[in-house]
Amino acid sequence: MEHYGIIGWIIIGGIAGAIAKLLMPGKDPGGCIITVLLGIAGALLAGWIGHQVGWYSENEGAGFIAAVVGAFILLGVYRLISSRRT
Repeated sequence: MEHYGIIGWIIIGGIAGAIAKLLMPGKDPGGCIITVLLGIAGALLAGWIGHQVGWYSENEGAGFIAAVVGAFILLGVYRLISSRRT
C-alpha cells in the first residue's frame, strides 16, 4: 500500500473502515472521520504484524484484505473502550 500516496491511503482506509463497520453489526460511536482513521490504522497494524511474522518484505505494505481485518480489530477495540466510558 505504500505506493498509493496519502490520497490512496485515505481512500483505501475509508473503504477498509467502511467494510469493517459493515461486517461488525451495532452502533458505532464514531463517524466518517473515525472510519477513515480506523481503516488507515488497520492497514498500518496489518502491515506491522505482517512484517513481524515475515509475510511482507521491508518495502511492502499490507494488502487490502489485511487492512480490512486490521480495521475490524481496531473497531472492536474502539467499541470496547468507548462503551466503558459511558
